[in-house]
Amino acid sequence: MKNNWMKNIILFLTSQTISLFGSSLVQYAIMWYITLETQSGIMMTVSIICGFLPSFFLSPFAGVWADRYNRKILIILSDSLIAAATFILAVFFILGYDSIWMLFVVTTIRAIGSGIQTPAVNAFLPSLVPEDKLTKINGLNGSIQAFVMLLSPMLSGALLSVATIETIFFIDVITALLAVVILLVFLREQEHTRSISNEPVSYFQDLKKGIDYINKNAYLKYFFLFAGCFFILAGPVAFLTPLQVARSFGDDVWRLTAIEVTFSIGMMAGGIIMASWGGFKNRVHTMTLSSLVMGGCTFLLGIISFFSLYMFIMGVFGLAMPFFNTPSTVLLQEKAEEEYLGRVFGIFGMIASFMVPLSMLLFGPLSDIIKIEWMLMGTGIIMLLLSFFLLKNKTLVEAGIKETT
Repeated sequence: MKNNWMKNIILFLTSQTISLFGSSLVQYAIMWYITLETQSGIMMTVSIICGFLPSFFLSPFAGVWADRYNRKILIILSDSLIAAATFILAVFFILGYDSIWMLFVVTTIRAIGSGIQTPAVNAFLPSLVPEDKLTKINGLNGSIQAFVMLLSPMLSGALLSVATIETIFFIDVITALLAVVILLVFLREQEHTRSISNEPVSYFQDLKKGIDYINKNAYLKYFFLFAGCFFILAGPVAFLTPLQVARSFGDDVWRLTAIEVTFSIGMMAGGIIMASWGGFKNRVHTMTLSSLVMGGCTFLLGIISFFSLYMFIMGVFGLAMPFFNTPSTVLLQEKAEEEYLGRVFGIFGMIASFMVPLSMLLFGPLSDIIKIEWMLMGTGIIMLLLSFFLLKNKTLVEAGIKETT
């Protein structure tokens, strides 16, 4: 089944890279437009909620769909939905209807497409790649994504300075269409068993089975608990740092671009290291190192007053992220049975899409009352303490041991 895995994974990653590039341009354009136009923590919170809350409601069912239906088709449909919403937004902006609330509406629709796509992509990848290559491919994919995230803010900032935001919207539409063509025309894969079965569809029953499966798997339970707490604490560093930079260092677009670029350079380097090294013999030890570094960086971002040093810490934070994302993704792909992969990633997506808006509901309004720096210092300290949960939990540590072949 995986004899042509190298060709298939190249086609798949090419498609996802093209799609991600366009989406990233729009993501930065919308974020910066709201940040620079409003400089409001509440408006940023509304934007984050629109970008995550739909996935909370949709992810569990999207996980069921990923286990029930053809995952490639689900990815194609989600890309098409996002492209259509972005195209309509561009037309409205050209006609002069450029209210902030329209960005919120389209962000919501794009979140729906992402909520369908994410569990399908994560469940689809193991069907294309041999198990012993998962860490390398996930690390490589992380580096590719980081490279795209490196280019996107620079290009988005450059385009915003010489062209209208509608230009970026149309670029996203074109890249989404190219990604769809690659998957639809060139990628040939064997469908997973349940996608071609004639079993009657019962979404709630399938969802219940997925939840029961997670409850019976101690590793999944503890990891999801840790991830939920971490997502809440990561809210300020993930979403309020652009606002912090605009307030504390200056509201120039180049500054917002600079922090994203340094973060992406670090993340790209981290992904390359993970792809070549693979991490410690125990994957949870690699995840713990990453968590400690990210917690420390979050704290430092709250006390640094020099912008050049601020950018350097952002780069270190980016470097540490693949050391968590890659082994944690591989562990989910390895520990979950193939027929439950979609639901496992769907429920994981539900946790992320609930905890992040919950975090912003707390920290977003607070950012208009107290300094963002104080929130970064507080959450950074708690993240450092939480990191030791990974080391102290025997179930997680035992699950993290790499199987020798």
